Amino acid sequence: MADSLKTRVGRVIAGGVHALLDRLEDQAPEAVMEQALRDADSVIDDVRHELGIVAANRHLSQQQHASLNGQHARLAEQIDQAMAQGRDELVRAAVARQLDIEAQLPVLENTLSEHVLQERELQGFVAALLAKKREMADALSEFRKSRAAAVRASSSDAGAGAEQRIGAVTDAFDRLYERQTGLTATTRSGNLQQAAQLKELDELVRDNKIAERIAQLKAGRA
Repeated sequence: MADSLKTRVGRVIAGGVHALLDRLEDQAPEAVMEQALRDADSVIDDVRHELGIVAANRHLSQQQHASLNGQHARLAEQIDQAMAQGRDELVRAAVARQLDIEAQLPVLENTLSEHVLQERELQGFVAALLAKKREMADALSEFRKSRAAAVRASSSDAGAGAEQRIGAVTDAFDRLYERQTGLTATTRSGNLQQAAQLKELDELVRDNKIAERIAQLKAGRA
């Protein structure tokens, strides 16, 4: 994984929600929310893309590893047959090929191990980014509620105008969130359907992890 992508992941994860809310107080709320979500979604997409590349490379490495092991085993059988027939030149060629394979296998195994570690790291980054995005969404929801409550408490014309502006910001945020995540009650096509399915899968994995952790805690108390 490129250092620049790691830096972007770290920036999203390290970004404080309270700092975001402070910015919302001083700047245009719609612009700040839109940029924050766009940044998070962009990083998630890039990490998932990198994860796909690493997974594909791991699969190719596994195939090559299995192929070389298969060749090595077949050569062992051929060596036995050649030795039984006194074909020393064939034995020599087969042994030479075995030595070449044995030289490649450690390097290939090391590469495969690196791919596995990278895949796990990227999966962890995706989980962390999705968790951060949920945290941001929850905080922004609370922010909108608090602003709406403050507006309702005011009976002045200025308060009514602020309520209308907050309502417009809320609607804009909801439209943006739907557009960025694909979470909608109506049928979407293409990338939006895929995004919704990916989020559903992420939530399912997260729910399973939560259930497993609870089961472990209960087992530890038994």
